[in-house]
Amino acid sequence: MKNKAKKLGFLLEYLYEKYNRREYVHPDPLEFLYDYKDICDREIIGLIASSLAYGKVDMILRSVETVLTAIEKPKTFVIETDFKEMKKKLRKFKHRFTGGEEIAGLLSSAGRIIKKYGSLEKCFFEIFISTNSMQDSLKLFAERIRKNAPVTISTLIPDPAGGSAFKRLNLMLRWVIRKDDVDPGGWSCLSPKFLIIPCDVHMHRIGLLLGFTGRKQVGMKTAVEITESFRKFAPDDPCKYDFCLTRFGIRDDMGLKEMEKLLPMKVFF
Repeated sequence: MKNKAKKLGFLLEYLYEKYNRREYVHPDPLEFLYDYKDICDREIIGLIASSLAYGKVDMILRSVETVLTAIEKPKTFVIETDFKEMKKKLRKFKHRFTGGEEIAGLLSSAGRIIKKYGSLEKCFFEIFISTNSMQDSLKLFAERIRKNAPVTISTLIPDPAGGSAFKRLNLMLRWVIRKDDVDPGGWSCLSPKFLIIPCDVHMHRIGLLLGFTGRKQVGMKTAVEITESFRKFAPDDPCKYDFCLTRFGIRDDMGLKEMEKLLPMKVFF
């Protein structure tokens, strides 16, 4: 068992060194964050890009670009633009189940939170220090975003009572908290050790392949199980391998079959 785990550890490090590079980022909504040096701008872009990260990746990239073209300077836009004007600017926006009014609602909520707390980071950190739990913080942060929105934004921010794995919010947190060649970071309030793996159908499949979970449903318990298994290999950075593993099946030149050839063994703990 120890030998098996050791081999997997070496393999994960190999994949990280080989694929955790900017040249492998496209296509990924993460790439939009690189254009923003101001942390407040970057966290807003992270919220937009992660919230729209459902569906085909080429569609996601087009949708994020459409929003960014409309809002220009993110922090200034969300703070100074009223909801009516936001709706007007985004009236033609459409991303699968999300329309212009809903994305305007998300931006309006972000603006209200930033006005009150100074940044999304300060809001999240206040929640975290009151709960000392990333799971509870995710739920309360999602609830705060939803409550501050002037309209329902359920296609962008899931209902905390619904058992969601909060894949998209966890994705945003990975982007703004981790800092390496791929994740740009920016938030200094929390260590990467608190992060939970962004778990969707794709990461769930990887978790099953590695023996990191046996759960059939993608939910918070599944995400935490997979995270804790990754923590055995990277105690202070359990999301370290998320990007390099999820390249397989997203990039045209990196299919899931190639990943399965690299990861033939299951590792149980």
